[in-house]
Amino acid sequence: MKETAIFAGGCFWCMVSPFDEQPGIENVVSGYTGGHTIDPTYEEVLTQTTGHTEAVEITFDPSVISYEELVDIYWNQTDPTDAMGQFQDRGDNYRPVIFVLNENQRNIAEKSRQLLSESGKYKNPIVTVIEEVKPFYPAEEQHQEFYQKNPEKYAQEQEERLHYQQSKERN
Repeated sequence: MKETAIFAGGCFWCMVSPFDEQPGIENVVSGYTGGHTIDPTYEEVLTQTTGHTEAVEITFDPSVISYEELVDIYWNQTDPTDAMGQFQDRGDNYRPVIFVLNENQRNIAEKSRQLLSESGKYKNPIVTVIEEVKPFYPAEEQHQEFYQKNPEKYAQEQEERLHYQQSKERN
């Protein structure tokens, strides 16, 4: 039996690899969700007028990897204290959101967010929101499996992310 999880946390190029490499992950699709237009394009989402955020839709086998484990991986890929983007990716289309498909996912995500908040790991409040799932639109083919197709560009994105995070931690 397969299940689905949808997470938004900045550029979807950087969100695929950490999930794709886990046992029990069947598929990770880059796409757009949370907006008010139908079947948006990458260029439309970049304008920040569609309401969509870049996200990943993960199909997984819960007998191998749990939703709780996916949420833990998610927290380690984002800055949950930044509501208006992630790392060097700025804007509403990069906001951090956990999109839940059912009450069980909501309970797991809320409990995990509360534990993270109480952990003291971050000095600023956790602002990642948890929302009901909305239609998910797969991104164009050139955005799928980006880290495999464009390893140099992906490495550059990861390096910029690291520099941004280190700079933020110093300030």
